[in-house]
Formats: sequence, structure tokens, C-alpha cells
Amino acid sequence: MQITRLAIPDVLRIVPRVFGDERGFFYESFRQDLFEAAVGRKVSFVQDNHSGSARDVLRGLHYQVRQAQGKLVRVVQGSVFDVAVDLRRASPTFGRWVGEILSADNKAQMWIPEGFAHGFVVLSDHAQTVYKATDYYAPEHERCIAWDDPQLAIGWPLAGAPTVSAKDRGGLPFAAAEAFD
Repeated sequence: MQITRLAIPDVLRIVPRVFGDERGFFYESFRQDLFEAAVGRKVSFVQDNHSGSARDVLRGLHYQVRQAQGKLVRVVQGSVFDVAVDLRRASPTFGRWVGEILSADNKAQMWIPEGFAHGFVVLSDHAQTVYKATDYYAPEHERCIAWDDPQLAIGWPLAGAPTVSAKDRGGLPFAAAEAFD
């Protein structure tokens, strides 16, 4: 397993060791001991989520102010540009973002710890994204930051306007977002 700390060091890119032959491939998509060694702490996952989306669908930027969720994200079909925004006020990277291309081909995963907003845009005709979460979905605690907030200036790889849900169109500016102390 190859683990890379991104520009925000608490966000990790994880690429598994893939074994392939004429039959196809095999890899361990998750292994608790190696994951915790990389993260440097014990992590428990309580929920797995799976979404399917068409090209140019943009989901996010989502987070929960209570029951904050750490997420281990991977793509099992197609490709996405996955983004994490640091919302931890005491962090030296508060208000900064990192993004990675995750795809079924590269089999890369991204660890986004608690205290971050998360979103992605689909780059392929269709994509299926799967992620583990460290706490349960709690809609009463969910918040959304505008995906196109000029203060964040996320470099979304878009040729035109994305397809965004009504909820995500109502995302708040970063300056008005609830952050973590």
C-alpha cells in the first residue's frame, strides 16, 4: 500500500497494491491495521455509502457540525475529482482545499478526516463512488458550503456548468460556514 500525505497533511492518498493476471485483478481495498498506522490513530467506521452519478454531476461541499464524519473515499466505476476543504479553525491549513482524481483504473482512495467538507465532480460518463464514514449520517447536522465559493477558489475541472442538487445550490459562502474549533 502506497500512502501519500497531500498538501494538507492530514488528508491522505492511499493506493493499494494490485495483483493482476489473465483473470483480472485482486487487491485489499481496506485493511484496518495498515490504515490506522497511516492515520496514526484508531479509527472506527460505522457506515458505508455508495453513489452513482453522471458526467459533470457535482456533489458537495458537505460536512456535519455534530457527528462529524471522517471518510475513506474510492471510485469503483469511472472517475471523479475528489475535494476536501479544511474547516478546523486551529489548523494551519484552515480554509485550504486539496483535490485528487480517484478512478476505477487508478484504484486510489482519499482519507478525509473529521473536520473537513467533502465534494466531488464526475469526470467520466458515469461514476460510482463508495466511501466509509466514521459516524452516521445526521441530516439535522449536515451543512453545505457553496461549491463555487470565490474565497476557496477550488479548481474544479469543469468545461461548463455542473449539475448540482437544489440543496447544494443553496450552499453557504465559506465565510458564513460553521467551522470546527
